[in-house]
Amino acid sequence: MSAQYALAVDFGGTKVEAALVNATGQVLQGSRFRNPTGASSSSDELGERVLATAASALEMLPPDGVLDGIGIGCAGPITVREGLVSPLNVPAWRGFPLRDLVHTIAPDTPITLQMDGMCIALAEQWIGSARGSENVMGMIVSTGIGGGLILNGRTVAGPTGNAGHIGHVEVAGFDDPCACGGFGCVEAIASGPKTVAWAKKQGWSGSSGEELAVDYAAGDEIAVAAVQRSGSAIGQAIASATALVDLDIVAIGGGFIKVSPDIFNYIRAAIATRQQFDFVTKVQVVPSGLSADGPLVGAAALVHHKAMVPSF
Repeated sequence: MSAQYALAVDFGGTKVEAALVNATGQVLQGSRFRNPTGASSSSDELGERVLATAASALEMLPPDGVLDGIGIGCAGPITVREGLVSPLNVPAWRGFPLRDLVHTIAPDTPITLQMDGMCIALAEQWIGSARGSENVMGMIVSTGIGGGLILNGRTVAGPTGNAGHIGHVEVAGFDDPCACGGFGCVEAIASGPKTVAWAKKQGWSGSSGEELAVDYAAGDEIAVAAVQRSGSAIGQAIASATALVDLDIVAIGGGFIKVSPDIFNYIRAAIATRQQFDFVTKVQVVPSGLSADGPLVGAAALVHHKAMVPSF
């Protein structure tokens, strides 16, 4: 019997990745490829890297494999109906036709584009930390902060595909300017680059999230304050989201959430202040149950679990 695969593509502010993922959520060994993206890249450079990455993954389809579809997860905002993307941290792309671009490498294959946060939520409910839960938020804390929602067992996308974009929920007590035009958005406070930037303003001498993690573990006062600040802001945003839609569980992945396991303590402490609202404090906040393959597994879920994905 032929194995069924999805070509999964994940596009974000730091990198684009692609791989073949089977119907049980396993990434085919040797099929995972990546290239850098970044704020300094031109539109043509980004397009070339996406095509090269996706085509390399597709070339690894086994002779007896069947390509069921292509799933694309992209940082928001997006416009799902038209297949356009405008990732906030990639200024060269505003209203870029990413779905049509990727479709050129396999024009006869069904293709689905959704925000990367929805993909993470699908992946966590499928084979991650949120298995068995019907009211889920999947979150990414990395170059930016994204999120996606599953409520009453169904994904929620909204009319444009941007529902669940928790990175641009404003957090009380902060006024950090955000690239979206707002002030105090949790992405502007607690993403990896913004946390590093805040620490440097306080006199910290490092320059990356990895260095911040090392200094946090060593007890550096500024590094500790920076991680606590980030976790508290994330916790406040999750508490607000839970008050709005009554979440059971929030599963968080992404590179910066690994800065220290302690960040989850700061997140949970911020939520626990809502002591009169049991329906808020009940929410579980857990690390992603997936490896670094999580975003690709989520993009593949757009194909393998298409019944859960809203049609536009």
